[in-house]
Amino acid sequence: MMNYLGAALCGIALAVGQILFKLCANAYRDGGTVFRSDVLLTFFGASSFYALVTVFWIWLLSRDELGRLYPFMALAFITVPVLSHFLLGENFSFRYYLGTLLIIAGITLTVWRDRTWQ
Repeated sequence: MMNYLGAALCGIALAVGQILFKLCANAYRDGGTVFRSDVLLTFFGASSFYALVTVFWIWLLSRDELGRLYPFMALAFITVPVLSHFLLGENFSFRYYLGTLLIIAGITLTVWRDRTWQ
């Protein structure tokens, strides 16, 4: 169970990293150069964050099967747009939210352990 929680945290943390990369891209677009301090700080912050999450992911993989943990990476498909809506003002359609519910259902079906099916 703890491995599932850790995998879910990795999926969400990857989404946070994507938001950081988007902030870096916005700073680059607004400043016109990658050599501005805000662009470089955001880039190195996002890259460092991704590296830490990757180390944690490797640690989790040393404790459980990839096939059991990997479905939680789909949480990034949910978390990135939600964060981008609240932090960046992006909007999504009803179909997007319906698709998100299907992703959640898929993750649940994938990791649900039914004793009669094993």
